[in-house]
Amino acid sequence: MRLRLVKQDTNFDFFSRSRTWLGISLVMMVVAFGSFLVQGLNYGIDFKGGTTVRSQSTSPIDVGAYRDAIVPLGLGDISISEVFDPGFEADQHVAMIRIEAQEGQEAVDSDVIATVLGALQTIAPDIKFVSVESVGPKVSGELIQTAAIAVVLAIAAVLIYIWLRFEWQFAVGAVAALVHDVILTIGVFSELQIKFDLAIIAALLTIVGYSLNDTVVVFDRVRENLRKYKKKPLKEVLNISINETLSRTFMTSVTTLLALMALFVLGGDVIRGFVFAMIWGVIVGTYSSIFVASAILLWLGVKRDWTNKPDANAGTQFANVDA
Repeated sequence: MRLRLVKQDTNFDFFSRSRTWLGISLVMMVVAFGSFLVQGLNYGIDFKGGTTVRSQSTSPIDVGAYRDAIVPLGLGDISISEVFDPGFEADQHVAMIRIEAQEGQEAVDSDVIATVLGALQTIAPDIKFVSVESVGPKVSGELIQTAAIAVVLAIAAVLIYIWLRFEWQFAVGAVAALVHDVILTIGVFSELQIKFDLAIIAALLTIVGYSLNDTVVVFDRVRENLRKYKKKPLKEVLNISINETLSRTFMTSVTTLLALMALFVLGGDVIRGFVFAMIWGVIVGTYSSIFVASAILLWLGVKRDWTNKPDANAGTQFANVDA
């Protein structure tokens, strides 16, 4: 017996309260944008600047123990990760330690580096720092600008792709859903003041791809059903299409969330922010592909003459858009 999260023949009316769902989404976007303007984001080392230290020892690296030794020094945001390389010797253990830039300084001074080294030598007596590199506020500001450009270009590429594959009405709906997902994700990071670094930018781009995949699956079925049900209003065709793909959508989302929840609980502090962004993105991405992208497509209407063949029974060129 196959597992089904949604029964096979569903007949939900997703557009009976389409204006309500769009209104809720609009309010959430306004709140998210307002939080961003008022509180801003809790930028991590990548965007605030700081110092990266490369350590080496013959003792195995315990990231948790390293963190416990450094945190009491009160240096602010600390990021620790182990470096793996096939070229390392069996007793060569390397870690990257990133320390937030201290107030009024562009880099961590030598006294602080010596203090950190002394704290870590209580864990690994033979540890040494093989390199120390600093990133100033100017470079960090450039990273913020580059990250923003990357997200905007990804969304613009999606707009062009959907426009060429379907019609401009589909493209507007898909991009609106992606913008909705990105704004809400940035908003929740601003509201909760979770550390925002380059890993979160990677998560945002991943969310864009995930949400787009869901939306394209629904839109493909919509296009097929528009040819199949030429006399049905667009609202009815959209409901049929979403119901037909609902089982696939929920199964994909739930299985993805199961893996992400395991990573969130067991993955540790290093990837927790990234995984949280992905969990939130999967939830809002699934929601937006049904209640945002499709609702905007219903509002805009869509051509029904893709077969390029005259059909006396095809009805008008544009579908009814009454919600």
